[in-house]
Formats: sequence, C-alpha cells, structure tokens
Amino acid sequence: MDSSRNNILKRLKSIDYKNSTLPHHDFKNESKFFSSPDDCLDIIFAEAFNKNGGKFIFCESLEEIFSTLKILCKKHNWNNVYCWETQLQKVLKKYDFVFSSTKKNLINAEVGITTCDALIARTGSILLNSQSSSGRSLSIIPSIHIVIASTNQLVYNLKDVLKLQTARESKFPSMLCFTSTNSQTADIEKTLVNGAHGPKELYVFMLED
Repeated sequence: MDSSRNNILKRLKSIDYKNSTLPHHDFKNESKFFSSPDDCLDIIFAEAFNKNGGKFIFCESLEEIFSTLKILCKKHNWNNVYCWETQLQKVLKKYDFVFSSTKKNLINAEVGITTCDALIARTGSILLNSQSSSGRSLSIIPSIHIVIASTNQLVYNLKDVLKLQTARESKFPSMLCFTSTNSQTADIEKTLVNGAHGPKELYVFMLED
C-alpha cells in the first residue's frame, strides 16, 4: 500500500504544470462585470427572476401585497400558510391575513412566507440565512415559498453580497442560501421534476421603498 502511494506522489510531483491555453475572459479589463448597469435594479432582478422560473409581483403598498396574497390563496386553495417572523406576523394580522405561527406539523404546510437578506439583480437570486426567525425550514419544506421584499434590499451582484456579509463579523450565520427558483431534476428517466428538493413554486412580492 505504501509503495503504491509513494509511486502516485512521485508521478504528481513530476508533472510539468503549464498555463492553460484555453480561451477565457480577461475580467480585470471588463468593468461591466463589476459595475452596476444604468438600468434600474428592480427591472433587472424581475427579468432574471422570471427567466429562472420564479414568479415576480411588484406592489405599491403592503395592502396591495396582502390583498393579492388573499386572492392567490383563494384561487389555489392554500389553507395551511405558515409565518414565523414576528414583524411579518404583525403586518399579516393588520391586514387580517390568516396564517399559522406554530412550528408543529410543518410537514402539512402548503405555503411558507418569509423575508430575505437581499435580492441579487444580476442573477435573479434571493439571499436567505439561518439566523432569521424562519430558520432553514420554512423556505424549504412548504411546497410554496413566498418572499416579501423591498427595493432597498436590491444589490447588483455577488460581490455586493459579500460586502454585506463581511459587515456581520461575529454575527455571521451558520448558513447562507442563494435561491433563484424551484429546484428541478431530471435524474430519473430524464423526466423533469419540479420541487424535487424544496418548494415547487417561488414567489417574490416586491414593495417600493
């Protein structure tokens, strides 16, 4: 066993590594990859998010958000809606929106309503973290995930997100999650399945702030 291992190590050491000849972008000289575009970030996010397969809804007021949510719940017969974030619960109660605040029987939840840390415009992604009251479960277990966000949470790219996280210092969460749409897989008989490892549908309700 030792002799085989030594032979492998010798072969690795003898390899003459050369610079790759494959074509690639010189990102340092392409500032467009790092600077925000002139277009509004909310438009860029909405286009990218919808292209990913998400469902984007822009609302001018909280009242419009929750009246639209009520319509969706009635249309799709969503009865088990869960929300664990205290501030969000207060708003839901203000607009007479029926929800469950318990952490029991989550397996029966149809809809999970959460906030988010940020919205990444360039990729149409949502940044979630485990330190929120919703934790990891509420954005994964229900078949429908609804995110309530505002325009002041928009950033252009991942570089901006890293700046936000660096500012946390000792409060850095145990998990950061970037989600762009419902999960998909075609592993079984090459048949596309939506929501294989999480929600089947992902909504973002954005409020002008």
